[in-house]
Amino acid sequence: MEEVMPPLKEFIVDYCNRYKLNHVDPGSLSLDTSIDLDLDIFDIEIDLFLADFADQFKVDQSKFTWYKYGYPKGSTRVRMIKIMFGYHSAWVKQLAQYCYKPKFKVRNLQEAVKTGRLL
Repeated sequence: MEEVMPPLKEFIVDYCNRYKLNHVDPGSLSLDTSIDLDLDIFDIEIDLFLADFADQFKVDQSKFTWYKYGYPKGSTRVRMIKIMFGYHSAWVKQLAQYCYKPKFKVRNLQEAVKTGRLL
């Protein structure tokens, strides 16, 4: 099983801490961690996140569009579920994924680091 690269893991944790988005445990990050659902980075914040990512890792994002993934807008239902039950239990994560399909994952970022292009 492939692991998340340490520099990428460090970037995600530092970004979330710097902008006070969500506390991220570096040990919990995996390739299937969703940027919009698990890390709560969506709307305009995801564009800023990708710009910072491309700048730090020298990734070409000129060909990137949201048509492939759909623009992540977040979900009010998921936000209410997280407020009421937290987001640590497996059943809460399954319920949140039922309400909102994750669109963009850490796997996509790692592929971009390897290839040098965000597609």
